[in-house]
Formats: sequence, structure tokens, C-alpha cells
Amino acid sequence: MSLLFSSYPLARPALFSLDAETAHELTLSSLQKAYDCRLTRHLLSSRPQLPTQLMGLSLRNPVGLAAGLDKNGAHIDALGQLGFGFIEVGTVTPRAQAGNPKPRMYRLPEAHSLINRMGFNNDGLKKFIDNVRSSAWRSEGGILGLNIGKNADTPMERAVDDYLAGLEGVYPHADYVTVNISSPNTQNLRSLQGGSELSELLRPLQEKRKELADRHQRRVPLVVKIAPDLTAEQIDALADILPQYGVDGVIATNTTITRNAVEGHPHAGQAGGLSGPPVHALSLAVIQRLRQRLGSDIAIIGVGGIHEGRHAREKMAAGADAVQLYTGLIYRGPALIKDCVQALAGAAANAR
Repeated sequence: MSLLFSSYPLARPALFSLDAETAHELTLSSLQKAYDCRLTRHLLSSRPQLPTQLMGLSLRNPVGLAAGLDKNGAHIDALGQLGFGFIEVGTVTPRAQAGNPKPRMYRLPEAHSLINRMGFNNDGLKKFIDNVRSSAWRSEGGILGLNIGKNADTPMERAVDDYLAGLEGVYPHADYVTVNISSPNTQNLRSLQGGSELSELLRPLQEKRKELADRHQRRVPLVVKIAPDLTAEQIDALADILPQYGVDGVIATNTTITRNAVEGHPHAGQAGGLSGPPVHALSLAVIQRLRQRLGSDIAIIGVGGIHEGRHAREKMAAGADAVQLYTGLIYRGPALIKDCVQALAGAAANAR
């Protein structure tokens, strides 16, 4: 394991002394500087191997980076050196937007969790595409997912226009495209997960993808990211609708608006989505029900609350085909990636 990976626990106290969003930005800029310098780049490099197929894509391993950590796609190559099998960046909206007022991210260290209400802060579609095009990750065999959303000031009745613009913009540069309809931090966004609302969104997206596939001579998988707070009936309705519109995968799940697991914490009353270990059980329940309803035809990417290798193994046992990390990286550092790959490799070996 590289010096960078083993030194993260030493750096964490200093980072945790800063505001959470400031620490996040400092970590990314430091990672980028280490990557940009030839003398230190080798300290980042890790490529754990566990070849996996996902939606027809060949992954080096099934442990990915969840969207949200690199919203503008500005650090793809540096993040790619940490050992991920695939990377997802965004969420990007058609127009740049500042997001919600600061402070908007809070640590709950006792629960190894975060609460955020970022609100899709990003530099807009044009800058995002420029960043993606300038990265070398895909040309070097890395798999890249691009996550799209709607602007906060776009009326809900016109939300589909934003998603269509996002799909058209990112399509030529993506290995898969994620439609984010599950963030709790854009007003009413989660209503798009409802039966009729979801159909009204996916129908034009399916038509646009057919047009883009013809134009670019390449069919890019379409993925939908859902919330962990859905009822069993809502999950069943989703499972009935997704195959009708050619959706290739589901990311289960985003952050939760529940607070049962962190009740009494000073920040528990903050608005936003809770991430970290409290989401793990919620995510597992969604994955299990989805897999039962979907069969094997649609891929499931399990995300939410992976803090150690066994959590990744549990996601896969519940029916996921791959997993993604975010909050666990904040608390554990890059060593978590290798921990998860090793746990999944061990599970695969035991299954043979």
C-alpha cells in the first residue's frame, strides 16, 4: 500500500479540525497537486484487480466512486489513481448554480456519517464536459459514469428539459449516464420517483437516447439513482416501470432524510441527506427487494454506508453487481477501496 494510503489516518485529525466543506475542497486540491507532480504521482497509484462485467462494461474491479465527491469532473485522473474500478462524477446541471447557502455539510463522527444539503452546486454543463474531455481516465481503460440533474430554479413541470439537455451533452463522453432523481436537497426532486412522474421522465429520455445512439453509433447505458426512503410499494412500482424504458441499471441508494440512527446528535436536526453507516441497512433492503422484482436483467449498484469491506460484501450478497463509496472515504481514506476489493475477492473465491 502506498505511503499516501497509510498516512491518511495521520492527516485526518487536521482535516477534521476544518469545516467539512473546506476540508473536502482541500483534500481534492491536495490530491490533484500530488497527481500533477511526477515525483509524487507514484504515491497515489493503486490498481487492485477483480475483473467484473457491469451493463456490458469491463471494470478492473467492482468498487466505484459515487457521484457528489467530484461534482465538476475536475479531478477524475487523480481520483482514478486511488484504485477504483469505475468513477462517477457530477451531479451536473445544464446551468451553473451555487447550491444552497453555507454551511451545508456536517460531520457526525460518532456515527462515521455526514449530513449535507449541497444542492447540486456545480459549474454547469459546458465546464463539466470540458473537464471530462481533458481527462485521460477513459483513454487508459477506466470506466466513467456521468451524473445529471435539474437546476433548482427549473420548474418541476419542465424538469425533463434539463435532463434531456444533460443527456445530450454528456452522452459522447460517458460510459454510462446516471439520472439523479433522488437528492433530497433540490426541492420536490424526489417526486420524480413516483410512478406517473417517472414514466413521463423516462419516456423522452429513452427516445433521446435512441436518437443519440444512432448519431454516435454507440449505445450508452442509462442508470437511475433512487432514494433509500421508498416504501415497498414504491420500490415495486419502480421495478415495474424501469424495464419498460430500457433502463440498464439502478443505483441504490442516495442519502436518507431519516434521523433515527443519529437521534440526539448535535447536528441531527440539520436539513439535508444523511450518509454513512446508518444508510447501509436501508440500502440493503432496497437492493434485496429490487433484485427480487427485477430478476437479473437490470444491474444494481449498491451504495450507502460502506465503512469496511464486509459492508461491500453484504451489498453484493443482497443482489448488487457493484458498489460505490463516498462517506466511508472521508473517514477511512483510500485504504477502504483496497479493503473492499479484497473482501469481494475473498467472497468470490469462497463461492467457487
